[in-house]
Amino acid sequence: MTPGEIRALIEGVRAGAVAADEAERTLLGALRQQPFEDLGFAKVDHHRAIRQGFPEVILGLGKTPAQIAEIAVRIAGREAPLLVTRASREAFDAVQARLADVEYHELARAIVLRRPLPRASGTIVVASAGTSDLPVAEEAAITADLMGNDVTRVYDVGVAGIHRVLAQRATLEAARVIVVVAGMEGALPSVVAGMVNVPVIAVPTSVGYGASFGGIAALLGMLNSCANGVAVVNIDNGFGAGCMASLINHA
Repeated sequence: MTPGEIRALIEGVRAGAVAADEAERTLLGALRQQPFEDLGFAKVDHHRAIRQGFPEVILGLGKTPAQIAEIAVRIAGREAPLLVTRASREAFDAVQARLADVEYHELARAIVLRRPLPRASGTIVVASAGTSDLPVAEEAAITADLMGNDVTRVYDVGVAGIHRVLAQRATLEAARVIVVVAGMEGALPSVVAGMVNVPVIAVPTSVGYGASFGGIAALLGMLNSCANGVAVVNIDNGFGAGCMASLINHA
């Protein structure tokens, strides 16, 4: 059971719509379910949603399409939302053959199955410096959306044309938390953080020429930001940024 389902059950008992013994049976049934399911090649953590509010997310890298599909079926079988990151089209085909309602977001390389979750009241803005950063930005946006957040995208507003991000001031100021994705020198998070009074999660990307060192230059630039309120995740880690933004927005 998810935290939202537990809360709904408690509210049902309080309102008299659910009998106490029925609620007890439901809760005990959920608690008796094995905390993880051993598939041999993977141990699926079914209690992740209870501990963290969202079920286990599948990293598609290094897994075969058949392995991804098997794990996905076990997660979705608990009436949970599903997110597979860094997934190929072949992996999606394998999952869709067993779960008809899944979606594939090709730019983000994400497989998604939507299920109702409590929605946060605030808005998460995902901003990208350039079009080349969109795969990582979309991974962050899709992650945050699936975790129950309203997401606004502000794309291609890098510092090479500073007027583009300045034109988005009202949108940025209305956000509860902002994810900023940038490669090259990684300057955009500092600019955005200097304009707002909300947390900025900076995501360095591996976009750039040779001296960017696969995103290390952007990472170091973001870590050395002189603006207040900037936190940095790993290179190309859109999922991590979207998840962190969701935790802040739901707090």
